[in-house]
Amino acid sequence: MPTVPTSPTFADDFDGPDLDTAVWVPHYLPQWSSRADTAAAYEVRDSCLRLSVPADHPLWCPDDHPPLRVSGVQSGVFSGPVGSTVGQQPVRPGAVVREEQPAQAGWTPTYGRLEVRARMTLTARSMAAWWLVGFEDRPERSAEICVAEVFGDAVRVGDDGRASAAVGMGTHPFRDPRVAEDFAAPRLALDVAEFHTYAVDWRPGGAVFSVDGRLVRSVAVTPDYRMQSMLAVFDFPERAVPGEPYVVPELVVDVVRGYR
Repeated sequence: MPTVPTSPTFADDFDGPDLDTAVWVPHYLPQWSSRADTAAAYEVRDSCLRLSVPADHPLWCPDDHPPLRVSGVQSGVFSGPVGSTVGQQPVRPGAVVREEQPAQAGWTPTYGRLEVRARMTLTARSMAAWWLVGFEDRPERSAEICVAEVFGDAVRVGDDGRASAAVGMGTHPFRDPRVAEDFAAPRLALDVAEFHTYAVDWRPGGAVFSVDGRLVRSVAVTPDYRMQSMLAVFDFPERAVPGEPYVVPELVVDVVRGYR
């Protein structure tokens, strides 16, 4: 079982009246669009951050991406000037910056135990995730450590009434040639509509992923540079079923913590 240190070096329990914008940028990859068009729908209430995608939420980057709607916050942002290809997680190969983003690094750890306590409201047309990405001050510092990715169509309730979900976790190299693609979505016996703690113990020699303190899987190769935290909930309009009422997807985050 992963070791949990006693004193976090970073913690946000969302007890304040609003989001701490010195830490969090309430937009999803705004450099490929604009801050106005990528603003998250969120509330800070009852000591939780509540991200949602209401029915009238705009599409994200509709000229460059298949229909997608997203509310997300990220703990850093960086881009080059307008017209350049310098920016985090390009929407597509060759994408150019449409709105330059001043560099902001609110919480960008390198190594440690990182954890989120959260719950999700999902349907077959939505998903929610927590992942870490390189700050990308250099293009090769772009790998991803995904700690929890849940698609609503991978949530199940068995004949015995017990819930389960396929929870994606692992690494994606993107433009980092040193990091391997090592990602899987094991099915876990848990109800994602309830609060659970999703965590990664990230070290130079690899990373261990756990849910509620139980080891789920590990990877052998990890990035060695600072990474920012990404929390988001997504809606895929093309998966809508005609006549089926829209259920607002939601990611409710109780606390984010980091330990050395």
